[in-house]
Amino acid sequence: MFENVSAEMLGNIYVGLLGLSVLLYAILDGYDLGVGVLIPPRTEAFRDDMIASIGPYWDANETWLVLAIGLLLIAFPEAHSEFLQTLYLPATFMLLGLILRGVAFDFRAKVVQVKKRKWDMVFKYGSLLTTLAQGYMLGIYVTGLRTDIWAQGFALLAAFGVTAAYAFIGSCWLILKGEGELQQKAYYWARRGLGVLAVGIVAVSIANLTLHDDVRDLWLSAPWGYVLFAIPVACFALLALCGVLLKKLPDAQGKGEWLPFFIALLVFLLCFTAFGISYYPFIIPGQMTVMDALSDASSLRFLLVGVVIVVPIILAYTAMVYKIFSGKSEKLSYY
Repeated sequence: MFENVSAEMLGNIYVGLLGLSVLLYAILDGYDLGVGVLIPPRTEAFRDDMIASIGPYWDANETWLVLAIGLLLIAFPEAHSEFLQTLYLPATFMLLGLILRGVAFDFRAKVVQVKKRKWDMVFKYGSLLTTLAQGYMLGIYVTGLRTDIWAQGFALLAAFGVTAAYAFIGSCWLILKGEGELQQKAYYWARRGLGVLAVGIVAVSIANLTLHDDVRDLWLSAPWGYVLFAIPVACFALLALCGVLLKKLPDAQGKGEWLPFFIALLVFLLCFTAFGISYYPFIIPGQMTVMDALSDASSLRFLLVGVVIVVPIILAYTAMVYKIFSGKSEKLSYY
């Protein structure tokens, strides 16, 4: 069926699918990780409503992480090996955080009331551990899997930057799904997170230009340099617009509640686009290209048959879930 697809085209198809999986994971699991990070220790009503807002979605959102790891292993096994050899420890912490979230989500509903807060805090700190680990891994990955002191500093910056980004999109999700006092609190969280996110984008963008000569040359050359510099400008314009909306929407009687989350989606998409343009055709920045790491072409052609069936099904399932549970969140029920 795909006998005539060249190895180069296969590489582009699989790296595109990998990028799509990572982007959708960052957006979809990003907001529910952000909601987890924002869970307040003292307000039980907020905690119940916040977890209810992500209840129908959070487990399915992690499908995209599984798909991304699977694609990396199947299509780029050498890159997968290098990645895990360098990042096995933070990857372990990430998995630990995800496990804690899953256990806490169920146990909070099954324990006696006086122990419920403990499991809510397990969910919160499991979310925080996951976001910090993902940001740290992203930072080390961008440096080309370096482990020197400069790379460690950049990774720590990325860890806090990713956590801030997830918290921001999580607060925007709560504006969309929440009501009453929780929604007002979400507006407050979003306004606070907006400034932190803007500073993080500036810091990471500047640091990023110092990491790889070819990336810096691309940013400073025409025509791609114009496109790449336009992206952070567009991000700041969107964040400024979001800042104005976050001040006006609390008095808008429910109108336009979807706008902050939509703007957050656009910012994530723009940042990811800049990342992709900057580092293509590398699968490991500065170290290994897509073609260097590509698996056997005949195997990938065979697997592509399954990919073109499975990925649209996952997309359709995801869209169906969000359509079914659209609107304001309801009280979470356990059966």
